[in-house]
Amino acid sequence: MRRWSSSLLSALALACASTQPATKPDAPPSAPAAEAAPKKKLFERLGGKAAVEAVIDDFLGRVAKDPSINSGFAVAHVPRVRQRLIELVTVGTGGPGTYSGRDMAKAHAGQGITNAQFDALVGHLVATLDTFKVPAAEKGELLAILGPMRGAIVEEP
Repeated sequence: MRRWSSSLLSALALACASTQPATKPDAPPSAPAAEAAPKKKLFERLGGKAAVEAVIDDFLGRVAKDPSINSGFAVAHVPRVRQRLIELVTVGTGGPGTYSGRDMAKAHAGQGITNAQFDALVGHLVATLDTFKVPAAEKGELLAILGPMRGAIVEEP
């Protein structure tokens, strides 16, 4: 798995707007609900720093137990991988801080990551999110980035 687990998540927050009916017939139309009360950042909706750390810890535990993708742990500095994943998820979901890792293509170059390994990694993330009962909308937002990242991570034709 090496550093390729750092590929997780730089999630996109989706905007959701609905309109409210005017309170009086002669009143001007009201602003969309999203403008009146902005949607919380995904980071906040996921539960903040403690929740992100708990998800990453559970996820890494699952990956470490999977012989099809855990071989990189023999040479990886796991505490650093954990920290980069926390940074990546935190920043990607609108939380505070910065991501100090490399871009996905550079971080995974030469590692020979296959589509099957990438899919297994995503499967472990989904299982973790299900364990923590992350609602479907937030789970979808969090996973939305993984599709486009595949090209920078997978080295199969």
